[in-house]
Amino acid sequence: MRVLVVEDEQLLADAVATGLRREAMAVDVVYDGAAAQERIDVNDYDVVVLDRDLPVVHGDDVCRNIVDLGLPTRVLMLTASGDVSDRVEGLEIGADDYLPKPFAFTELVARVRALGRRATSPLPPVLERAGIRLDPNRREVFRNGSEIQLAPKEFAVLEVLMRGEGTVVSAEQLLEKAWDENTDPFTNVVRVTVMTLRRKLGEPPVILTVPGAGYRI
Repeated sequence: MRVLVVEDEQLLADAVATGLRREAMAVDVVYDGAAAQERIDVNDYDVVVLDRDLPVVHGDDVCRNIVDLGLPTRVLMLTASGDVSDRVEGLEIGADDYLPKPFAFTELVARVRALGRRATSPLPPVLERAGIRLDPNRREVFRNGSEIQLAPKEFAVLEVLMRGEGTVVSAEQLLEKAWDENTDPFTNVVRVTVMTLRRKLGEPPVILTVPGAGYRI
């Protein structure tokens, strides 16, 4: 899942990003509304965690821009105000969910994951294919009943492939969904991660390489 965190309190923004990355999400971070709009114009995000009171461009305008562009991106709006009127106004602008500060990080993660499922075609919360069972909420992977321990990026790549439901997923799509914008697009990190993921999943291989196109399960 690709997430953009937009928050002008840099310590909070960086802490949220670090925590979401530990949950196997690809996370970009910006600290004002103008930078957020620049990222949204060039990247496909599943969820934007958006502070409402942003400098340069207000969070409300960023949210309206996402709606006006007709993007499937879901917006979780954050605010220091817990007033019902503020929550209602944020939802009327186009936010998909609303979370007042201070918040519990576990709740933030749960809301981001729920919105991420809504950003794509509806799928069951637990993904199963080719003897593999992947539970994004519990961060668990089983193959034929045996649990497999995966690193966060390996988990993220497997989740993207599982959500592809047997279709071919390109290396570029994997890079877009499992890594953040600081990753070199010419790196071999996707190939190496797929290689280690195959080894951990064991025999017979379930991740197939489609020459010139990508990978599929």
